[in-house]
Amino acid sequence: MIIILAPGPSVLFVVARAIAWGRKVAVLTVLGNVSGSFVLSVFVALGLGPVLQRSDIAYTAIQWGGGLYLIYLGIDAIRKRKVHAADMTSKSDFAPTPLRSIRDGFWVGALNPKAIVFYAAVLPQFIDRDKGQITAQLILLGAIFSILALISDGSWGLLAGTARAWLAKDASRLEKLRGTGGAIMIFLGLSVLVLAVVNS
Repeated sequence: MIIILAPGPSVLFVVARAIAWGRKVAVLTVLGNVSGSFVLSVFVALGLGPVLQRSDIAYTAIQWGGGLYLIYLGIDAIRKRKVHAADMTSKSDFAPTPLRSIRDGFWVGALNPKAIVFYAAVLPQFIDRDKGQITAQLILLGAIFSILALISDGSWGLLAGTARAWLAKDASRLEKLRGTGGAIMIFLGLSVLVLAVVNS
């Protein structure tokens, strides 16, 4: 839930749409985005589940990969916060249709390379290997993650759509939002690495 709440790529995408076109487009975009993201999580689970079931080395490698990836995302977010803020404040008068909003969100979620790494490197750390059925556990976790993301990202969209004029007026507000998200990601990444060392 902390990872979902941290302003990452999906939140920035939704906030940008909310600033440009308002709450309705933002919420429909979120609906499409989490649908695409869940489909992606299923594909990752089907490919990764059997490997994690059999290999302790693969599981340890994924723990380290997940922690380092979160740290990378955090540093990248802080380093590029000004560019992201500028992108989010660009407006357009031509709002997409509801179907187009959902479709755009779906493909952003389904084709997001960072989400692939997240589902492959971070989510497996929450499975119970002793209980087996790793693939089913990964799919369930992907579904839970998608439901939480729908609630959280939808809230971001509603909030940003309501405060669109205020957010777009001063880019430093968006920079702070992005910087805070980056700091949270770095903290989470370090926490994962500490747990990996403790459990090894």
